[in-house]
Amino acid sequence: MPPSTSRASKVLSMKDAVAEYVRDGDTVVIEGFTHLICFSAAHEIIRQRRKGLTLCRLTPDLIYDQMIAAGCAKKLVFSWAGNPGVGSLNAFRSAVEGKGGGPLEIEEYSHFGMVARLCAGSAGLPFWPLRDFMGTDIPRANDRIKTVTCPFTGETLAAVPALRPDVTIVHAQRADEQGNTQIWGLMGVQKESAFASKNVIVVVEELVSEALIRSDPNRTLIPGIVVSAVVVEPFEAHPSYAQGYYDRDNDFYMAWEKISNTPEGFKKYLDEYVYGVSGRAEYMAKNKGLAERIKASHQVCDGVNYGF
Repeated sequence: MPPSTSRASKVLSMKDAVAEYVRDGDTVVIEGFTHLICFSAAHEIIRQRRKGLTLCRLTPDLIYDQMIAAGCAKKLVFSWAGNPGVGSLNAFRSAVEGKGGGPLEIEEYSHFGMVARLCAGSAGLPFWPLRDFMGTDIPRANDRIKTVTCPFTGETLAAVPALRPDVTIVHAQRADEQGNTQIWGLMGVQKESAFASKNVIVVVEELVSEALIRSDPNRTLIPGIVVSAVVVEPFEAHPSYAQGYYDRDNDFYMAWEKISNTPEGFKKYLDEYVYGVSGRAEYMAKNKGLAERIKASHQVCDGVNYGF
């Protein structure tokens, strides 16, 4: 089938995509696991001063710590929270302990509990059964976790409600202008989050042709049919990484502990690197030499013969 040329492009600027699809009070998922974490999208949400958000994520790390510090969040739905390999999230911890910032509700699951919620949402089901909570105290702290009886075996299973976000934001290596999105390397629940969501913003390192996407179809994780907007913003995932484009900035994660240790440190960082820039290009310009320091090495796999 020849590629279509009649469909309108979904490419927007980050500013316009957030303005169009993220509203005060929304339930927002920003996914990515270890790499492909949408820091620039979170910064734009902060710049547009969105409030009252329910932030959902398997592993909220620095990205949600910054959004909590900026006053964007009323609730955090999660399965683990911390600065990976370093320690706590200081804004998150202070909010939960009532030592700073506004009140923050929390709703906690296991990792697979969050995966199951997104699987249910993506499948159009009201809930998802699992064994995951047996022997844990999590259901005591979260009354949204229920039990169901298996109609086939009579076993008692845990059940979690579907998660259907208002908007999901994912980062990827590349997409075409219709939003057909390709990801490689370590993956999380980007696909499930996208299919579960009312609106999807995909942020990419590179915009490529539909012909290139079609030439390697098995790499397409998210089809354009579920994508609302495509944003092209290189280095958007820093300090996390984008496989094949740039590496994880471990120095930043280490430095974040000191930066975020006081309200003054948070304010200084947000004023300089979030409110003080218009977008990722200015952010990178402020971090002179960063692009060269984290540039990925060149390791290309051989191609695949898709011929008949």
